[in-house]
Amino acid sequence: MPAPEPAIGALRREALGPAAAPVGSGLRASPGSAPPLPELREGRPPGLLRRLLSILRHVLGLALGALVASTEAAPSWRRRRLLFLPRRAGAAIARRLVRRSLRNAPWPVQLRSRLELLGPTYIKLGQVLSLRQDLLPADVTTELGKLLDRLPALPGERFLELVEEMLPVPVESAFVYIDPQPLASASIAQIHRATTLDHRQVVLKMVKPGIRETLRRDARILQMTGSFAGLFLGRYRPRRVIDEFIQCTAREVDLRLEADHAEIFSANFSDDEEVVFPKVLRQFSTRDLLCLEYLDGFRPDSPTASSLPEEEKDRIVSIGARAMLTMLYRDGFFHADLHPANLLILPGPKAAFLDLGMVGRFDDDLRRVMLYYFYCLVRGDVDNAARYLASVAEVGPRSDLKGFRRALAELGLRWRRQPELSGFSLAQLMLRSVGLAGKYRVVFPVELVLMVRALVTFEAVGSSLVPGLDVAQVSRGPLRWILLQQLSPLRLGREGLAAAPDLFDAVVKAPLLITETLKVVESYTRQPRENPLAGLRGTLLGAASIVSGAILAATGAPWPAWASLFGVGLLVALRRG
Repeated sequence: MPAPEPAIGALRREALGPAAAPVGSGLRASPGSAPPLPELREGRPPGLLRRLLSILRHVLGLALGALVASTEAAPSWRRRRLLFLPRRAGAAIARRLVRRSLRNAPWPVQLRSRLELLGPTYIKLGQVLSLRQDLLPADVTTELGKLLDRLPALPGERFLELVEEMLPVPVESAFVYIDPQPLASASIAQIHRATTLDHRQVVLKMVKPGIRETLRRDARILQMTGSFAGLFLGRYRPRRVIDEFIQCTAREVDLRLEADHAEIFSANFSDDEEVVFPKVLRQFSTRDLLCLEYLDGFRPDSPTASSLPEEEKDRIVSIGARAMLTMLYRDGFFHADLHPANLLILPGPKAAFLDLGMVGRFDDDLRRVMLYYFYCLVRGDVDNAARYLASVAEVGPRSDLKGFRRALAELGLRWRRQPELSGFSLAQLMLRSVGLAGKYRVVFPVELVLMVRALVTFEAVGSSLVPGLDVAQVSRGPLRWILLQQLSPLRLGREGLAAAPDLFDAVVKAPLLITETLKVVESYTRQPRENPLAGLRGTLLGAASIVSGAILAATGAPWPAWASLFGVGLLVALRRG
């Protein structure tokens, strides 16, 4: 075994020479060949004014490109009209000002290309926008889903220098080797393989220098842009989308959160040996550097996976379905960036989940509603499924919730009658249902959209292993198990104990509330009959009794207390009648 110091020295020499081929499988593709960004060349982002001018240039290019694309897409009969001539002339001028490589491209392609040109922040923004089928047209979200998340990598020598700065211990006392060739280089982070002193194979994930400052600077510009765009594009909720994006990226650049997520997932699946998450080496991890166990497997869309026996493929799909539904509907804490590069098949077989920076969380109420929604879909009860989905939609002054419910019912009816149609699977039904929201100006919580995306991704990955995969079929078993867990007496008892403090508080307050109600009753019964307001006495008495009873019932007070108050109110009402 080579000594630690020579191995690190070899790294320095190798980083300056030809790069070796990447080691390992199942991770992201190798870095792209785009020219280095200023952040990588200089280690710091360009100034705010310079960045703002660059963004304005691309925004203007997008506006001119939209004019060209919409003019060329107009029907021929309209193009021949005299009133269309000024627009054609404007498009001809705009065409000369648009980047040559984008002049003939559809507008969604222009949008994706310009986001890539603007760099890491806007690539991430485009990826977030690609999830919002409830806000944006399908052709836009589909194109944004193709955004390249591969950017130039830091040189191996520079990566080692940064590791030495970030580690709480000398690098020679932690690793015997760090591969100078990155396994992956995305918009925010870069990943290298390494070997620890005790011969453990690990990966080092580092936030690139200057990225945090770039995101912070671009966030200010985006917030101003979102506020301005909201005046004209209110139906797309630009400020809300930008705020969601800023929160998401702020979490991704703090690798301590990803370490927390990995440990939470591992704890949630501690009793399931077939679902694996990489172990965290906390002693070698910081805010900007994360050291994880290296998992040696292969991607589910790789040739190796395709050559597996059919029984093993079915087993892998079953494990994936159980893991996905458990995350979503049992734990309410799920992987929100699922795609084939973040999934591995390990010997066993086992399913491993990587890149845990982006997660989704359901609160208990939303988790239950989503569980019932998906369960109804699996059973074919599309009417109740539509009801549950509409119940979590957020509406505004111009929303058409009735129209949305009607459209959901019609879509579900078509699916129920022809579920075998190509491209109209259960996951696609959910995706189309969410996509209807923009038309009727309703918005869903971002967690719901992430859930739909996760299920669509699972269906796509599963179909690559098992063609014609029926998500409803493979989901029935895990769903029954989750529902039985939710309705078990032990769980209901725990939830009852969790509500015990509130119940105790209501019981303590009940005598005081009853006493105050009786005082009100007594004050009105003692009023002289000649009082001109005597006619209101019974009404007020009955109302006070019913309101008091309702308060006690809502707070979970003992039933004799609120039942007696309801009885008093009913007797007074009958007497007055």
